[in-house]
Amino acid sequence: MSTFQSAGRKVFARQPQQPAYSLEERLQIEHLVNTARPSDEELHPGSDVIQGLSQQPKTLPPRYFYDDRGSQLFEQICDLPEYYLTRTETEILQSCASEIAEITGTCELVELGSGSSTKTRLLLDAYQTAGHSLCYCPIDISAGILESSAQSLLLDYPALQVHGLVGTYELALQRLAPSHLPTRMICFIGSTLGNLNPQECDRFLEQIKNALQPGEYFLLGIDLQKSKAQLEAAYNDRQGITAAFNLNMLRHLNHRFEGTFDLTQFEHLAFYNESQHQIEMHLRSVQSQVAQLKSLGLTVEFALGESILSEISRKFSLTKIQQDLESKGLKSRQVWTDAKQWFGLILCQLQS
Repeated sequence: MSTFQSAGRKVFARQPQQPAYSLEERLQIEHLVNTARPSDEELHPGSDVIQGLSQQPKTLPPRYFYDDRGSQLFEQICDLPEYYLTRTETEILQSCASEIAEITGTCELVELGSGSSTKTRLLLDAYQTAGHSLCYCPIDISAGILESSAQSLLLDYPALQVHGLVGTYELALQRLAPSHLPTRMICFIGSTLGNLNPQECDRFLEQIKNALQPGEYFLLGIDLQKSKAQLEAAYNDRQGITAAFNLNMLRHLNHRFEGTFDLTQFEHLAFYNESQHQIEMHLRSVQSQVAQLKSLGLTVEFALGESILSEISRKFSLTKIQQDLESKGLKSRQVWTDAKQWFGLILCQLQS
């Protein structure tokens, strides 16, 4: 960390547009391991898979979508015509990024689930135009996509400093070093919050609160409630990219845990649960079958039509989510939506 901070102080004394260090000197990637109190997953890799596939109904943690292949497929999903989320949020950011930079001033950007960092460029452009120093901390579970996107950003922003963290959101939030810029903004865009159930969402917002200092910022993107037809189309695209993304979870498990899942014997299923205001994605067995994860010592039986819940995607009410944020001391400074009220972007500030 010291090398990054030392280099940061020298760079930030210059004009943001002037390169001062080589690409290698401006990039640090840290692979996080919780040595103080390892999680069950760190002590026993795959324990969450065993738990999810041993219960009824069967579930799998969405983090198993994101090997390098899964991350690439998700980037393709974001460009699909049916998948309005990325396009709509991008339009909002294009219109409000300069206002965000004006509100926060010089600010370290921390992004959870950074992926290709495409939308982050809109924020970096706004901070650069305003003459602010550029410091970016992407956090992603996929080391491959994190490093490739960081390399691309460093080429396009000669004064940018990047300190990437490879690991889970929970561990990364615990391990964030104090910002050496005047303030920090944690970005959680793309409506990824919707992948958490209400209890998980409450814990996550508590972790955000604990990771920030009073006066620091949290930028949250959320998908808003809308018609069932529009929502189901977004998760059942005609090209089958979302289906491939869902099925890739089983391929990932096969590779990681010596699995025998036959991907041709499962199908993608996505529908809107109107009572819970959430899309549900399932992997449904098209026949009675048995699969193994040999390195976990796990054998799983599937009946015809039985499914694994692989993801939920909750759709939010702006009023309710602002109340939830405020209960954690995260007061809304500004809210932006598109003209059709499909998507919302909330800038919060942690109160003293």
